[in-house]
Amino acid sequence: MTIEYLKRATKTPETEAGAAQAVAAEMLREIEARGESAVRDYALKLDQWSGDILVGADEIERRTREVPETVKKDIAFATEQVRRFALAQRESASDFAVELVPGLMTGQRLVPVNVAGCYVPTGRYAHIASAYMSIATAKAAGVGTVVACSTPYNGEGIHPYVLYAMKVAGADVVMTLGGVQAIAAMAYGLFTGKPADIIVGPGNKFVAEAKRMLFGKVGIDVFAGPSEIAIIADDSADPEMVACDLVGQAEHGHESPAWLFTDSRSLADAVMARVPELIDALPPTARDAASAAWRDFGEVVLCASREELATVSDRYAPEHLEVHARDLDWWLGRLTNYGSLFLGEETTVAFGDKASGPNHILPTKVAARYSAGLSVHKFLKPLTWQRADREACKVLAQATARISRLEGMEAHARTADARLRKYFPGHPFDLGAPVEI
Repeated sequence: MTIEYLKRATKTPETEAGAAQAVAAEMLREIEARGESAVRDYALKLDQWSGDILVGADEIERRTREVPETVKKDIAFATEQVRRFALAQRESASDFAVELVPGLMTGQRLVPVNVAGCYVPTGRYAHIASAYMSIATAKAAGVGTVVACSTPYNGEGIHPYVLYAMKVAGADVVMTLGGVQAIAAMAYGLFTGKPADIIVGPGNKFVAEAKRMLFGKVGIDVFAGPSEIAIIADDSADPEMVACDLVGQAEHGHESPAWLFTDSRSLADAVMARVPELIDALPPTARDAASAAWRDFGEVVLCASREELATVSDRYAPEHLEVHARDLDWWLGRLTNYGSLFLGEETTVAFGDKASGPNHILPTKVAARYSAGLSVHKFLKPLTWQRADREACKVLAQATARISRLEGMEAHARTADARLRKYFPGHPFDLGAPVEI
């Protein structure tokens, strides 16, 4: 390919992950050994929280009573968008039964996990949307118990807007816990007696590492890292909109990559000139995050054709991918690796982050090559079943016996032999040569 880097990142999320891995591993060891007391110690040390971990219904009501009606309406609208999309996903997947050979019925049941842990970060920002993205989706899947955790905010417990979103989305249990200690508490069932079957939700690099390390003991949604955005733009794109959307995602954090893939040098030059100006105009917290993200992780890649643009984009497999280009249907059909796709200038990532409906908990760090974002499917187990009558048993048993003996597995073969002897006594069958290993 004839690509040219007009701006190249000086860091990658992987270069910043080593310290987080060590910290998360030590915390998980301590919590596994000491349980709830270790969680309380970390809550006090890291978040200055010594209050109750479990948040009761009366406390939720008290702390959300003063949430403004306009805020309540916005949260209710966005939650319903997410719920409706998740329910549509659930309806798209179904149980089935099929007769593969006469007398052999096989099928699938979609069974939700029993307990889901939903992590809602509150650090630089109060991530209201992450509450309904995870909780409402889990409930739409039919999860019986949803345990939700979020960091104490300004020493007063969970941010009241986040707490209200948890309530509207349908959380069954709420805990005032953040960081690695929250992930571990949900995984081990601390304070609730209900270990999570799956843990979902975004978080910082320590949360991401804790989820990764606990994967296997529990399920997780995605291998997540800092939020990413990529924009594909041709010469029909508006540089102002492209620059604005890059900055809009860079404010997530110091390590959030923002990438532009374009076949127009003039657009690239205009965007690179405009991004620093937009960053400088942000409030201090957002300016600090976006400035570091663009400086250290921002990239601008110049390509020769739209096919090259698509190839580069698929190689990066970005979490969020916007397309500001002609012939949007071509891009929809061609692109294969992304967490979520936003087609056209009218469809910014921020809509997906907050209110449009599809989930904003998405794969990062090239995991979109093999994984999708959070959906009802993450909470459902496609469990298979089968039932054979005796005529089907006769067909299956012969093939099973012969294949088992070819593999050297005599005990397997004899489970088939036993049924043929019982159901069809005296009938000659070719069952293969007995294994002498």
